[in-house]
Amino acid sequence: MAPLIADLWILLGVCALTWVLSLVTGEHSWVDRLWSIVPVAYVWVFAGFAGLADTRLDLMAALVTLWGARLTFNFARKGGYRAGGEDYRWAVLRARMSRGAFAVFNLFFIVIYQNILLLLIALPAFTAYQAGSPLTPWDVLLAAAFLAALVVETAADQQQWNFQNRKKAEIAAGREPAERFVTTGLFSVSRHPNYFAEQAQWWLLFFFGCVAAGSLWQWTVAGAALLTVLFLGSTRFTEELSLAKYPEYAEYQARIWPLVPWFPKRATRVEAADDSGRS
Repeated sequence: MAPLIADLWILLGVCALTWVLSLVTGEHSWVDRLWSIVPVAYVWVFAGFAGLADTRLDLMAALVTLWGARLTFNFARKGGYRAGGEDYRWAVLRARMSRGAFAVFNLFFIVIYQNILLLLIALPAFTAYQAGSPLTPWDVLLAAAFLAALVVETAADQQQWNFQNRKKAEIAAGREPAERFVTTGLFSVSRHPNYFAEQAQWWLLFFFGCVAAGSLWQWTVAGAALLTVLFLGSTRFTEELSLAKYPEYAEYQARIWPLVPWFPKRATRVEAADDSGRS
């Protein structure tokens, strides 16, 4: 239990730090800023307590480190670590809630719940630590799938980055952007391919624990499952804001699947009305 206790101490420290910083700065993205860093530390704690001698744990830690490095880079280039780099959705929620209600929401959801979730998604490493079983071909397949999901997420974020930069350049030049949100590349088969790939990586990490224990029945499924629930709620909220800003987003929603990449849906009534000139 020693590595788990060590991770719990890290959890307590991170909760205290992010809560105090949110009160001092008035910004509520401090958990977001540590999102790509803390899980890496949690997994390496288990690998370290195993003396870096458990091949599976070392592999899991290396994969999570790649995940964290990529996400940290993407978050940094978007200005997430700069003063004022708060996620715009927190400002929307603050405007919808009373000051007291948001203070409670900040403490129990943004700080405590999300930080606990970041520990939970890393706990398949605890299962692997307890099992101490040798590496198998299944681990190699899971690692390959993890890397494939990492590539998809990287490509999706890069496509979004390229689109936003082109859009800003057009606006700066006084031109109306041809499209106001990205619909090409991976976004032509999923409205949120980066979200899909992000969740896939943590489900794959859960399966590493299952392989180590020799059973799918592991309580650590809670981490991946709760992360999926969080993403479903976040996706719904994000799309609500997108639809309010871009009415044409409704047509995109009607054609393209929300998360799992798949062939576009059949022509919708929205498309037919546009083609005929009727509103």
